[in-house]
Amino acid sequence: MSLKVEKAGLLTTVQDLGRYGFQKQGMVVSGAMDAYAFRLANLLVGNAATEAALEITLVGPSLLFQEDCLMALAGANLSPKLNGKSVPIHRPIFIRKGTLLEFGTPAQGCRAYLAVAGGFDVPLVMGSAATYIRAAVGGWQGRALQKGAELPFKGMPLAQLQSWQQKSPAQEPFLVSKWGISSELLPAYAENPTVRVVPGPEYSLFSENVQETFWQSEFKVTNASDRMGYRVEGPALPLNKPEELLSSAVTFGTVQVPSHGNPIILMAEHQTTGGYPRLGQVIFADLPVLAQVRPGGSIRFRQVSLAEAHELYYQQERTMEHLTRVLHLQLKR
Repeated sequence: MSLKVEKAGLLTTVQDLGRYGFQKQGMVVSGAMDAYAFRLANLLVGNAATEAALEITLVGPSLLFQEDCLMALAGANLSPKLNGKSVPIHRPIFIRKGTLLEFGTPAQGCRAYLAVAGGFDVPLVMGSAATYIRAAVGGWQGRALQKGAELPFKGMPLAQLQSWQQKSPAQEPFLVSKWGISSELLPAYAENPTVRVVPGPEYSLFSENVQETFWQSEFKVTNASDRMGYRVEGPALPLNKPEELLSSAVTFGTVQVPSHGNPIILMAEHQTTGGYPRLGQVIFADLPVLAQVRPGGSIRFRQVSLAEAHELYYQQERTMEHLTRVLHLQLKR
């Protein structure tokens, strides 16, 4: 079972939730930029939340399904079409063999996730299917999908496949489920969002005026941004005085400030350590919102306490647990 890449798109990679346990050897975690949307896509087709799926960035590929399967799209709305007909995201869709999936103009967000029932069948490297292109590790041959590639998937259980085949008229290329996930249960995606931040370890090295500038200003995401980090432009944020800092641990969402004063927000493929002062840390619950900001978009920062960050994380995970239970029951009907 496989799908064939008819057109590559801008950047489509196989991802999972990341490659953990190897940062001490210098290997980045990688994985999905928007882990919430990634998990939803998998849950919508009955997969474990950790199953390998595709991350599609801005300009989507053209993908030909070579077998019947169940698929779902989550995250960004990149105007998907099946055989030329628009289809919704955040719903299961049963696909007949020979159906072509294409994408149009991005309507909202930056990264969409495509999951198929059973998941994509790629080798695990250091326990993960995540693609890390800089090291040519993981995913499909360690690189983005290219025209002509045939990406295998495992397929759904026979009983589940036959059930969907019976529901779907044989003459129709696809069947969209009548149910899906309400937008109220999604992160607060926005073109120019405000993300919540906890002050970082070196926050006190910045003057009160610089701290206030950070919280009150708007920062534009530049075209130099990628899966490693967002380079943003806005008012300069200089240190009180030059400091010699030892390299220290960094993580997804760490806001570093180089000597030129323009922040860098570290993303899924961030390095394992960094020597720039850490002004802040984007909270875990807002990383999905951050991941969906396009180059040219703007970001504002709002200060929250560590206790608030924990509570927001717990709320998000409770929502995910609820969705997991509900979707599991819904797919059994």
